[in-house]
Parts: sequence; structure tokens; C-alpha cells
Amino acid sequence: MFPGDFNVYHKYSNNLFKLLSEYTDIIERFSIDECFMDMTNFLMGRKLEDVAREINIRVKNELKFTVNIGIAHNKLLAKMASDFEKPDKIHTLYENEIERKMWPLPASELFMLGRKTVPKLLNMQIKTIGDIARTDKNILIKNFGKHGQMMWNYANGIDDSPVNNKVELPKSIGNSVTLPNDLRSIEEINPILVALTEKVAYRLRKYKMLANVVNVQLRTNNFIDYSHQKKMSFATSSTKDILKLAQEILKDMYKNEPIRLVGLRVDDLENEDEVQLTLFGNENSKQNNLDKTLDNITNKYGISSITRASKLNVDINYKKYKTENGEN
Repeated sequence: MFPGDFNVYHKYSNNLFKLLSEYTDIIERFSIDECFMDMTNFLMGRKLEDVAREINIRVKNELKFTVNIGIAHNKLLAKMASDFEKPDKIHTLYENEIERKMWPLPASELFMLGRKTVPKLLNMQIKTIGDIARTDKNILIKNFGKHGQMMWNYANGIDDSPVNNKVELPKSIGNSVTLPNDLRSIEEINPILVALTEKVAYRLRKYKMLANVVNVQLRTNNFIDYSHQKKMSFATSSTKDILKLAQEILKDMYKNEPIRLVGLRVDDLENEDEVQLTLFGNENSKQNNLDKTLDNITNKYGISSITRASKLNVDINYKKYKTENGEN
């Protein structure tokens, strides 16, 4: 068994997205290894199956991995088709194929059906997706509420959600890390804070946003959480400025307790295009240029390619790498 590497996954995910972008402008990233593509106005006389075969072959030859492709008239059925027999397969699930291909599957295979729902369905003698589709939807709604309506719709292949290629801007951006050993001083915690700040600030600039508030979180080895925040004197995405305030917060909040988790989050975000530039002269301009240079290196070689923390002898075990707004 090999350990996962988020940076590698992210790199190949971006490579796949770039390849798919050659076929349509309407792509929705569903997860790090799944995309929805709307090909409605981009086929140029070609058949969907032919385009799918071409993509399948190109991914193998150019990206050196395999993909499953589901073809359907909506996102739900395309998702269901892509989860049929694996790996390296292309499946269709058109409306006239639902009864033959999808209905015989166990109810648990239906998209968005939770584990807790399956036993309840079995108690109602509902065992397959077809059983769900043939059940009076009012009975499902009575027993499962809105989820019952969705369940019935999905079982019958009904889904009118569009392929959403719009990137939603986050309301906050944060990272936290759980350490393998206790940290017992500000000197030990600081390198972790540096690494987290670099990641958070990089992602701020990637979204072209500025932060007004910095929040630092500490968790002791007794699972007691502390969280303090301070407001910046001006909105910024500067690694240096965010780190400076984060270090001030750390100094104020640390109580000489053994620490097992360190977190950093920025809040009260604004679009940089809508914020009036502050006049801090050449120093601020030089810092922005430095951040942009480091971002270019990161974009090309990965987020671990260059970092102040890499110069420090710190053994960090990333058991947890998360965004406070749910983004990976």
C-alpha cells in the first residue's frame, strides 16, 4: 500500500481538466477525479460515443491513466453509467436503457442514497432501483420527506440540473494540520504556522481575493480547542502580512500547553478587483511581486516546490488537509 499524495492527484486532475477543455467549454468539476461535460453544442456532427472513445484513448496515451466514461442526456444518468463495470470502460445510459441497465441494480447503487436509507427500504420490501421507481412517490415522500421525492426522480432517470462550470468564491479559506507529536513552544509551532500561511495565502491569490480577518486555531493533546482572530488594518493576500498577524495572535493565545493541531483561516474575504488599492509604496509592491513569483513556481511545480518552511527541519505529518468552506 502506498500513501496518498494530494499534490499528485491535483496535478493529474488539472491535466485531465485541460484535456477535456479541448472538447467543450462547459465542464463541471464534480470531484478531484470526476467531471461532467455538456457536449450539446460542441459535437460538430460527431457521435457522443466516438468522442468518448477518443477521450478514453487520449487519456491513456497522454496522461498515462485510465478513465470510465458515462454517456447520457443528464448528469444523474451519466454518473450512474460511469459507475458501471470498471476500469477503462465506456457506458451509455439513455432513457430507453434505464429499465434494462439501471433498474435491476440494488437500491444501494442509486446515486445520493445514504446508507441509513437502505435498511428502511428493505423493510418496505424495496430492494432494487426498479422497485424504487415503481413505488408510489407519495409513499416515499411520506417516509423520507424531500429525499423520497429525489429518490423517486433519480430512480426514474429524472434530473434537470445543468452542468455548472461557474466557480463559487469561498467565504473563508483555511488549512489545519494534526501533528504526530506534541508541540510545546511557540518556536515549535511557528514553522507549522508558516507552512499553513503559505498555503492559505496562495489559495487567496488563486481566487483573486483579499482577506480582512485572520483566525488561528490550536488544539491541545487533551482535545481542548482555542481559536482567536484579529482584523487586518487593510485587506490583503500577502503571505508576509497574514503571517505577521497570525504570529501576533499565536503569541497572545498560547498558554504553554502541549499542542497537537494548528489551524489558520482567513475570513471576511473581498474580491481584489473591487477593493481600492492602498498606498504603501514600493515595499508593498515588492511583496506583491515576490508573492506572484512564488505563485508562478507553485503553479508549475506544485505547492511543496518552494516554501519558507522547507528550510526548517520540521517533520510534519499531514493527517488532515482541509478547507474550512468544504473545498479540497
